[in-house]
Amino acid sequence: MASALRAASEQAIEQTLSELAGRIGVRLAGSDGERRAAEWIADRFALMQLETCVEDFPVCERAVSAETLALKMDGTWREFPCSLFGAAPGTRGKTLEGKVEILAPATDFQAADLSRLKGKAVVCLGCHIESPESYRRLMAAEPLFLLMGDVRYPGNLPLADGLFPQYVRRYGAVPTVNVAYQHLWEWTLGKASRARLKVTGGMRPSRSENVIGILRGRDPAAGTLYVGAHHDTQAGSPGADDNASGVAVCLELARLLAPLRLRRTIQFISFGAEEQLSVGAAAYVRRHRREIELRGKLILNFDSCGTALGWNKLLCNGGADLERCWRSFAAPRNWYYRLSTELSPYGDHFPFLAAGVPAIWVARANCAAGNFVHHRADDDLAKVSVEKMAEGVQVAAAFLAAVAEQPRLPFRAKLAPELTAAATAGWRELFGGWRGLPAMPESLLEPVASEED
Repeated sequence: MASALRAASEQAIEQTLSELAGRIGVRLAGSDGERRAAEWIADRFALMQLETCVEDFPVCERAVSAETLALKMDGTWREFPCSLFGAAPGTRGKTLEGKVEILAPATDFQAADLSRLKGKAVVCLGCHIESPESYRRLMAAEPLFLLMGDVRYPGNLPLADGLFPQYVRRYGAVPTVNVAYQHLWEWTLGKASRARLKVTGGMRPSRSENVIGILRGRDPAAGTLYVGAHHDTQAGSPGADDNASGVAVCLELARLLAPLRLRRTIQFISFGAEEQLSVGAAAYVRRHRREIELRGKLILNFDSCGTALGWNKLLCNGGADLERCWRSFAAPRNWYYRLSTELSPYGDHFPFLAAGVPAIWVARANCAAGNFVHHRADDDLAKVSVEKMAEGVQVAAAFLAAVAEQPRLPFRAKLAPELTAAATAGWRELFGGWRGLPAMPESLLEPVASEED
């Protein structure tokens, strides 16, 4: 019987992976691909006879038709691949050219004067400028454009990523593209002197969707458990692991638990626009703030949890009792993990922390920096394992069924004050707090073409 149930889970997971990462493919926030994914997920929830609803919210869609990057080395111009950051403007189809200047954020922001960057093609050793003050100073220095090399993954393909929307709205942005780490070495050893960048397209207003399936509990006063994943991807990536894997686990948990009449309500949510820094999760938490603060007991987030080679990770923001509860279901099933308690804003659980709700983020890693196909075009079906995902499903289903049924929760249902304070600070700094972010400046958006155009 157990093997038959396991086989059914693997089959259901494989169906979701094939649909999202196979048939639909790239699912950029605000795009037709993301909409098709949301519609398919809503249909799955409805087939399970869950209360199903779709809530939309505004986003900026990355709509790029061409990207060209060239560097001058030994008197010769050579082209290299690149990927425009989400939330960054393009070049309006014009070619920008400037002298190459290297910036190492780990140390160079110690300098009092950044004027050397003005009008330059700045090669930045990192995937983000994580300090708002450093980002402000960088924009004040007026670089011509930024070439961001992700130093976490020493590969020869550019990753896709995005600027923090809060920083862009507050301090502006210049054309910013991702470049491959190995190409940074080519440019350095080849003494690259100048760079040219041309990007046709950029960001334009659109809509994204959160898809919610509700399994009502017997006791409305017992509170709500949330199970989340995100269905959008980065540019050019089919997102098999990031994050068709999480959606597949979320849907399979919903299928397994839907026939049960549990004490607590469980809401299964597939979020849109996570790759723009959890815009969808933030929109959901703002819209349902009172309900979440009053009734929310836990958010269980699945993101990048299917890599075939690697190890399990558990980020637990909720205290030792919560981790011990999870372990009591994981260890008997031989599901072991590396534990972290860091406060990370890079997941859909984070806005729930700002509302005081404890969180668990389940993931898998395959290299010291995380996942070597992170945000790449080769994050495809060959890189994920339905067997590994099914193992996680068995643990999570047992955990959720028990927690949803117990009269008294086996862990503290609200975050400790110091963790709430730290989450609230990050919520304000990166997400704009409860008011949200202001509209994107029109100067950073692509102009809307007229019918004559």
